[in-house]
Amino acid sequence: MLKEFKSFISRGNVMEMAVGLIMALYFGAIVKSLVDHIIMPPIGMLLGNVDFSNLKIVLQPATMAGETTVPEVAISYGMFLNTIITFIIVAFCIFLVVKGYNKMKENLERKEKEAPAAPPAPTKEEVLLTEIRDLLKK
Repeated sequence: MLKEFKSFISRGNVMEMAVGLIMALYFGAIVKSLVDHIIMPPIGMLLGNVDFSNLKIVLQPATMAGETTVPEVAISYGMFLNTIITFIIVAFCIFLVVKGYNKMKENLERKEKEAPAAPPAPTKEEVLLTEIRDLLKK
């Protein structure tokens, strides 16, 4: 079983997939930062200095019960809005990457089709006739 696992892990596809997942993870972090720190502040300012991440419906406020604190119970719909905007931006970026890749692939396929085919190799008879002609010229 260990040999099978080593064989599975050492495949190129698994390594490429792992690299892709790691890149996607950090790409998501970059987009989240873009949404949270660059896109949402101006939108919040336009809407009257609203910070979407702080928007919530408090179901039960935090309370002090003796020495223990009962945490607040709230529906954080602002965080949900930030997550939706992040998803839309990531989906749009992936759409652009896939669209660019498909266009590049189509261009390569078109160039391959347009490339002139190499002339066919001469047949044995043609080679012999060429040799005879060259000998006769001498």
